Amino acid sequence: MAKNIRLGLGALVGMLLLRNLYVILFNLPDEMEQGPIYRIFYYHLPAFFAAILCYITALVASSMYLIKKNLRYDAIAMSATEVGLAFAAVNLITGMIWGRISWGIWWAWDARLTWALICWLVYFGYLMLRQAIDDPTERAKNSAVLSIFAFVSVAITYKAIEWWRTQHPGPVLSIRTGKQLIDPVMENMLYMNFLALATLAVLMVIIRLNQEEMQRQIDGLRRRAHAI
Repeated sequence: MAKNIRLGLGALVGMLLLRNLYVILFNLPDEMEQGPIYRIFYYHLPAFFAAILCYITALVASSMYLIKKNLRYDAIAMSATEVGLAFAAVNLITGMIWGRISWGIWWAWDARLTWALICWLVYFGYLMLRQAIDDPTERAKNSAVLSIFAFVSVAITYKAIEWWRTQHPGPVLSIRTGKQLIDPVMENMLYMNFLALATLAVLMVIIRLNQEEMQRQIDGLRRRAHAI
């Protein structure tokens, strides 16, 4: 059953990504000022929101672990964090490419860019902390606390373009501004590709969670074997 769910999600993700890529490349016109490079926007912003979705999942799972003391929640938090880091890396890399074409530089110490990097490093530190603690219960407890505090960096990154007006453009989505600042066709395509990337994130978390649970079983068998 679980394998069928993964296969079904994989097929859905594949179809969505291929359909969206075709529309982005061939059906949508170039942006008036930026030209064809603006198409990277359809992956840059949805990747950011997919990462936030993963970090929210990690926050909830970490909180549930501290309440329930169930290691499955710890596994969910860890899996979601790993996937969130991958999508955050996509956001940073596509942003650098876009910035190189639009601004003429690979990186600027802009508020949003800087906090996006800080956020990535904080969650990378979460994974490093896990590697440094051998005891599963102690590792889960410390990781959960760090995950909860780490989410502060996510909130700051999200609000940075409103709190500090630096080089990064301000909000453009109508759900945030209350105004239609970009063409509705372009905005709808953003939502469609976010759906595709969010579904991909869910699939990746499920796969990673399955791997983590298998690893926990192997570690448990190894500990029992050593005890004997």
